[in-house]
Amino acid sequence: MANTTMGINMCPPPFYDAAIFPDDGGFIDGRLCKQIGSTVCCLPCPMTDWVYPERFETLTSVANWVSLASQICCLFLLLSWACLPVEKTNRHYLSICLTIAILLMNMGFVVPLVAQPEQCYNEITPHSMHTSKVCGASGTFILLGGWAGVMWVFLRSVSLHLQICWQVLVGKNFMIFAQAAGWGVPILGIVLALVFSGVSFRFGKTCHINHENSLADFWIPLLLFAGLTVIITFATFGYCIKVYLASLSDNGASSEGSSLPTYTHSVKTMSPRQVYRRVRRVIAHQWRGIAIVLIIIADVIFFSVVFVFQDNVVQSVADDPEKANDWVGCLYLTKGKKEECYDEASGLVINEATVTAVLLLLAFNGMWLVLLLGRLSMIHGWIDLIKRPFVRSKKEFVSVDARVDVKSQPRSYEMLSRDSSAAVTPIYPAAKSPEDGRRTPDYFGSTARYHAPARSFSSPRPLPDQGANSPPLPIYNKEMNPLDIREQWQNRNLPGTCTNNAQSAKSWYRVVSYHSLSD
Repeated sequence: MANTTMGINMCPPPFYDAAIFPDDGGFIDGRLCKQIGSTVCCLPCPMTDWVYPERFETLTSVANWVSLASQICCLFLLLSWACLPVEKTNRHYLSICLTIAILLMNMGFVVPLVAQPEQCYNEITPHSMHTSKVCGASGTFILLGGWAGVMWVFLRSVSLHLQICWQVLVGKNFMIFAQAAGWGVPILGIVLALVFSGVSFRFGKTCHINHENSLADFWIPLLLFAGLTVIITFATFGYCIKVYLASLSDNGASSEGSSLPTYTHSVKTMSPRQVYRRVRRVIAHQWRGIAIVLIIIADVIFFSVVFVFQDNVVQSVADDPEKANDWVGCLYLTKGKKEECYDEASGLVINEATVTAVLLLLAFNGMWLVLLLGRLSMIHGWIDLIKRPFVRSKKEFVSVDARVDVKSQPRSYEMLSRDSSAAVTPIYPAAKSPEDGRRTPDYFGSTARYHAPARSFSSPRPLPDQGANSPPLPIYNKEMNPLDIREQWQNRNLPGTCTNNAQSAKSWYRVVSYHSLSD
């Protein structure tokens, strides 16, 4: 705290004369002053030390430590999604971005815990973001994380509504829109809030948005998206209840009958029981997301309402100091013994239990994330990842010959084939496509070539020698065409063809005899 006094304090203790302090530096509008005669007397900074008991500082520190634990939970989730396979984590961009948003908001509480900043610029003036880097960082993280958290639970509720109520499968287009809206709107909102309002130490060691223009540039837009999230979520619940009630009145004939299957996916063509089963499956997979949406949106709305009410009460006292006459009189009479004036101060601020509940609920968001979005398989995945460098992979026992080229030639496993040059031919020839035009079939075409298998000790053997008593083999002409024989046979009665007919008949007999023996 800087000592910037420039004169003698003319105010009774514990108050300070505003005239002995400069009019610049810190957040001037954060002073709580009242004019007594010709002298403006101000309450010492920070104000929370005078309106709350000593344990309030301890409670805010506890909330900050809980935020640190929540921060660790968020980091665990992000590292698990980044390092482990998807079957261990079931990661999704909506969950990842929501976790990043909560991580940013928790940073607003962790930074003051680590830095332990001075809350006051001088004896009566709190620090602003222009005079304290820690204040600027913590306030920016809280505003950005709050905005991003609201936007991503809003987008998650829209995604669930489209899947459950409209049977729309969200894909790449929705992902692009979600990334643009989920980060673009918070960045725009934080720029407007810092430019037109700013942040300063309001209560505790964490900076919050100032009163000036805060409703227009932060609270109203934030509560607008939070309200839309609530409306969409309850509309989805209403649809689920409607489907459930309709399924109770359905006799199941249309869904359990033996009718032909339909290939349309329209809700209008589905029976109530089929729609209920589909909705139940979606809810069974998405109940964690629905729960985290409700928890975070409830925390944000609760925090917004409490802080706006607190801000308005404090600002009303600053605008009309007469409301604090009883409390100021108590401090004057007791010579600054604040313990005796807590009852009079209770009507000027939000009670201690409510403020503590708000801070703790915000700090617990990361733990809710790890409970609802985390999975037991993540722990098993980390154990496997850590043990992998220390565990030798078990090799399957195979024969020596099969192990030679199993890597270079997969077909050689268990000695199926180690000869890469051996041609593999099918048992049956591939069917050929029909050719155009009339063609004579090739009855005596070439047969498939025989290839001996690799490592085979058998081969085709020649026919045994023909003995003297064996029947003679049929003799046939390789160049003979059966169709020509048929034409000659049909023309046997024509004059001048007797010799040809006799010769053709002998050839036909030889062909038929050969086929009979072959069969």
